[in-house]
Amino acid sequence: MGSVALGYFLMWPFLYYFSRKPQRYPALNKFRRFLGAASSAFVGIFYSFDYEQAINWDRPYIICANHTSNLDISAMSILVKNNCFFMGKHELENGLVTGLFFRTVDIPVNRESKMSSFRAFKKAAERLLHGMSLIIFPEGKIADDYPPRLGEFKNGPFRLAIELKIPIIPVTSANTWQILWDTGTKFGSRPGVCKFKVGKPVETSELTIDDADSLRDKVYELMSAALKQQDQVHVPA
Repeated sequence: MGSVALGYFLMWPFLYYFSRKPQRYPALNKFRRFLGAASSAFVGIFYSFDYEQAINWDRPYIICANHTSNLDISAMSILVKNNCFFMGKHELENGLVTGLFFRTVDIPVNRESKMSSFRAFKKAAERLLHGMSLIIFPEGKIADDYPPRLGEFKNGPFRLAIELKIPIIPVTSANTWQILWDTGTKFGSRPGVCKFKVGKPVETSELTIDDADSLRDKVYELMSAALKQQDQVHVPA
């Protein structure tokens, strides 16, 4: 999106300064939040969040969101009010806008490499233990299907949630793909309001690592049900 790139270059001195040291990451996230909101509003795109219950942002969470659009990154940056980081594919290190963040506050992972995945989740665990929230798209990518379908979830974030006793917040959007699907290069974009449903936190304090698959399936079912309720995204039966 051109508006994101423009905002990024205008804010570059501030983003660069606050990306230099981990103790500055809270400020970096505030600037990222502003960049996401301002660049989207500039082209007539806004975000609406419907909460199942109020979220206490004084503690860390693992935020699991469905992924149909590059707008999801801006939306999650705006949603999460505490210090946070994304985990995503390692190619984002080379992105025009994402590169700065994935070389600093965010964590890239090469899912083709077990060692890369191990190191990425170890680093994520360290940041969660220091009070940061993890934002992750458990499908691992934006699917090629159009209209999009909710894909299978990777196991990593659910094992991590149980190991560290971190609650999971399921987040779904059923219409963001209609405003901008994937990068927008194929179907373009249009103004509108991206509507997100923010589920209540799923607690993991009583679970063991043997419950990882059932936790993954539970979160998938919660998100699938929310999408069906919104009656926009096609979800496999």
